[in-house]
Amino acid sequence: MYKYFILLFFILYVWAFFIEPNLLVVKRYKSEKFKGKKIVFASDFHIGKHDLKRLRKIVNLINRQNPDLVLSGGDFIKGYSGKSSLDIDTIAKEISKIKAPIYTVLGNHDGKFDKFTVKNTLEKYGIKVLLNSFEKFKDITIAGIDDLQTGLPNVQTALTEDSVILLTHNPDVYYDIKQPVDLILAGHVHGGQVRLPKAIIVPSKYGTKFACGDFNETGNRMIVTKGLGTSILTVRFLTLPEIIVIN
Repeated sequence: MYKYFILLFFILYVWAFFIEPNLLVVKRYKSEKFKGKKIVFASDFHIGKHDLKRLRKIVNLINRQNPDLVLSGGDFIKGYSGKSSLDIDTIAKEISKIKAPIYTVLGNHDGKFDKFTVKNTLEKYGIKVLLNSFEKFKDITIAGIDDLQTGLPNVQTALTEDSVILLTHNPDVYYDIKQPVDLILAGHVHGGQVRLPKAIIVPSKYGTKFACGDFNETGNRMIVTKGLGTSILTVRFLTLPEIIVIN
């Protein structure tokens, strides 16, 4: 019996540390608000020094969706110091190969590394960064706020009367958004990274409530993605890396 326990532990270890973090799935949601448009949302890339192949896999999967618009919740950098991260110039260059307009906010890892270096580099490659600001894409207004942990998010400055999509790295701002919007998109929490079967630890003041999924408690709909990468430990269990498609 003991040897079977050891074998099971080894299999689960290999799966959680080496297989699942490198998988990639598409999670689909429907929205009548954006009928006729396909929107991809991706967040928490956390691209390590040896993750160029994984990044290219993400870009290829996004392109295969033929999106009209790509939105991002940030955290391109892996680790606060950036020492374990692929350089931001390479990351931005690869992401710019996505064949659709891209708008993003920045995450806490981006902010702690160097917010303005990340912002300037992304914009050098045509990726628009929203920091308490908004941009128009055809008939959609996209607003984005600064990161809750490393910046000063200002919902009032970002939102306009006709704002329809709000990007936020951290879902904890949900109850602070008093203005009506059609959709809030958030990341940061990685689905908890490990679920047994529910998330055990989630970096949120609301515990596991906003680990991932579709929420509508205030009249404003919020979708929280499990994200793409990992932080602290390179481990995922029952939290497959995902991109979100809304159509």
